[in-house]
Amino acid sequence: QSDNEISSDCNHLLWNYKLNLTTDPKFESVAREVCKSTIAEIKECADEPVGKGFLVSCLVDHRGNITEYQCHQYITKMTAIIFSDYRLICGFMDDCKADINLLKCGSIRPGEKDAHSQGEVVACLEKGLVKEAEETDPRIQVSDQCKKAILRVAELSSDDFHLDRHLYFACRDDRERFCENTQAGEGRVYKCLFNHKFEESMSEKCRDALTTRQKLIAQDYKVSYSLAKSCKSDLKKYRCNVENLPRSREARLSYLLMCLESAVHRGRQVSSECQGEMLDYRRMLMEDFSLSPEIILSCRGEIEHHCSGLHRKGRTLHCLMKVVRGEKGNVGLHCQQALQTLIQETDPGADYRIDRALNEACESVIQTACKHIRSGDPMILSCLMEHLYTEKMVEDCEHRLLELQYFISRDWKLDTVLYRKCQGDASRLCHTHGWNETSELMPPGAVFSCLYRHAYRTEEQGRRLSRECRAEVQRILHQRAMDVKLDPALQDKCMIDLGKWCSEKTETGQELECLQDHLDDLVSDCRDIVGNLTELESEDIQIEALLMRACEPIIQTFCHEVADNQIDSGDLMECLIQNKHQKEMNEKCAIGVTHFQLVQMKDFRFSYKFKMACKEDVLKLCPNIKKKVDVVICLSTTVRNDTLQDAKEHRVSLKCRRQLRVEELEM
Repeated sequence: QSDNEISSDCNHLLWNYKLNLTTDPKFESVAREVCKSTIAEIKECADEPVGKGFLVSCLVDHRGNITEYQCHQYITKMTAIIFSDYRLICGFMDDCKADINLLKCGSIRPGEKDAHSQGEVVACLEKGLVKEAEETDPRIQVSDQCKKAILRVAELSSDDFHLDRHLYFACRDDRERFCENTQAGEGRVYKCLFNHKFEESMSEKCRDALTTRQKLIAQDYKVSYSLAKSCKSDLKKYRCNVENLPRSREARLSYLLMCLESAVHRGRQVSSECQGEMLDYRRMLMEDFSLSPEIILSCRGEIEHHCSGLHRKGRTLHCLMKVVRGEKGNVGLHCQQALQTLIQETDPGADYRIDRALNEACESVIQTACKHIRSGDPMILSCLMEHLYTEKMVEDCEHRLLELQYFISRDWKLDTVLYRKCQGDASRLCHTHGWNETSELMPPGAVFSCLYRHAYRTEEQGRRLSRECRAEVQRILHQRAMDVKLDPALQDKCMIDLGKWCSEKTETGQELECLQDHLDDLVSDCRDIVGNLTELESEDIQIEALLMRACEPIIQTFCHEVADNQIDSGDLMECLIQNKHQKEMNEKCAIGVTHFQLVQMKDFRFSYKFKMACKEDVLKLCPNIKKKVDVVICLSTTVRNDTLQDAKEHRVSLKCRRQLRVEELEM
């Protein structure tokens, strides 16, 4: 079966001999003798009628359950014989005869010398099956019974790569080159070859055969022996293979990954072997966009226009992410949704190593800035964000990081630490559902907005977040302040204003400052969002991560006590303002503090302490006045008049009068 230098007469004789071996009742008696106890254990095979030739095929189907040594050896040999020619696979010819003609896969004539030829017929059908999934309106469709037969053959050949005849011949040399010491069986050779798929010295024909195999796994996870075996009990335990679901949906790799990831995120125990397999296949999907039919269907135009020729090691996906971020043209909504879905399926926020392009770009930064965090920890991404725009960051890492964070910021569940610490609060306050469920009433992007509204509530205002969830919300807000594109609501509502007023402000952090400077010129929706964000900054200036970096020496010298407070309440900015004229003050920090003071003048709500002390007084005595300077004048005039007229009771409350003195002095 390995040597094609045999005569056609000999080949024909072998074909008849093999046909007899698998179907002739005389040969069936050998199987009944060798596998007597196994047949008794496997009901489906015990029920096969005697003398019809179906017994061997049944035992081949169930060979994973055979424990009897002699029977296992015999059936393994029979399997190799059957898989050498698709016509020997029970029922395959009946199920796929019409499809072989339709797809023109039957060009190899029986009796032709080439030993590879019969594997080519199955390979041709497999290509037809995966191609159909990648087309919106496929010209040729594989029949349902043939689809089942193709996937069954792929499942049966999942443990031993010799059984996939086309792949075996295509990858013979590559197996010697990359996987010489890998023992055949249990899908080990497949896994080894998958790991080397993008090596420069991998042959193109082997790479193509491996990609087809991976695409079949994406359609039916059982085509991966190691994944199906390692996750079998977990799939049953967490009901990921529920009987009433359509077979095509529950068999999909993406469905399996989402279901098991959901269990992990809920704190359930998934075996380490299964989690290891999941990690491998999540990395595989991130590495090669062509394994996701939805990406091919939805992003075909974007790939052709912006990302052609970048196929390997996740580069195409990152190129598409870059396009979505608005750095390389426009992208369609369907493409953006397909990318968002893929990011949820692969979940690189849980382990940065899944994203090979990011992993390779950021390796040096992780080794220097994040070496205190264990490899694979979800906090590595957070550590990288903290070092964004510092001298430790490298440009390539910065780009890959922001491309991934763009998608993570649009679905709160994709930040693993945030989800773990806040899922209870989100369920209680924002009425969220499970990890892999979505709700029209509370889309993923709206959940974070809900959490941060509750994060800064006072106790009188009602339900608040738990301490650990609030800390995570603050962490995310600090990260989002680095780049307006990481704040979905801000980017969505302020797109026009950013183009109109801030197109030249391309430096880090300049875009938000520019929007604040043009607050009165912004459209209503954008003005509201920028106003709310500025109001939030007045309470917790540490959200302004870039300003904090510039002011670090001053904070350490003059403000370290208030900087260490769990809750800021405007104390840190007040301290920076008081020390603005110290000789130790650097130019960047002074400019940042002055800018914030000028922004505060636009609306009294932007001064947290003033707002909290005087809110009720403003509503009562100075309604409809927004600008802080006008509010201060209005309240000061009221205090002056009450003092001059010896009023029995001041109309401005005592706490507001005290804060008013601070504001007057600061102005």
